[in-house]
Amino acid sequence: MEDTEIILSGIGISKSVIATIVSAAAERVTGVARVGGNDIASSLISVFTSKTVQGGRAVECETDEAGLVVTVHLAVFFGYTFTKLAEQVRAEVSAAINEQVGVSVSAVNVCIDSLVFPKE
Repeated sequence: MEDTEIILSGIGISKSVIATIVSAAAERVTGVARVGGNDIASSLISVFTSKTVQGGRAVECETDEAGLVVTVHLAVFFGYTFTKLAEQVRAEVSAAINEQVGVSVSAVNVCIDSLVFPKE
């Protein structure tokens, strides 16, 4: 079960639960189009079902000596400064993990995988 759960503060938590918390937090940030799902099939599923597809590498997590290390892959809207957006995502994700799971987050790595242009 090493691939599907992570041990934090003496309890096993499914990586998909952590991914859900991270996704919800990241999607609250203005400028984030979606978490992961940067292929056409995932985009269509997201549009027609209002659900984010948690496939592949949307959210990755592991632990280190200081706490939880999270990597989140994003599609972002054109027109937002990447560094400011990443800063806001880091703050939201850290706060959500700390509030919901009760562990410290040692790092939130933000990967901007695709850019979404507004429809004109």
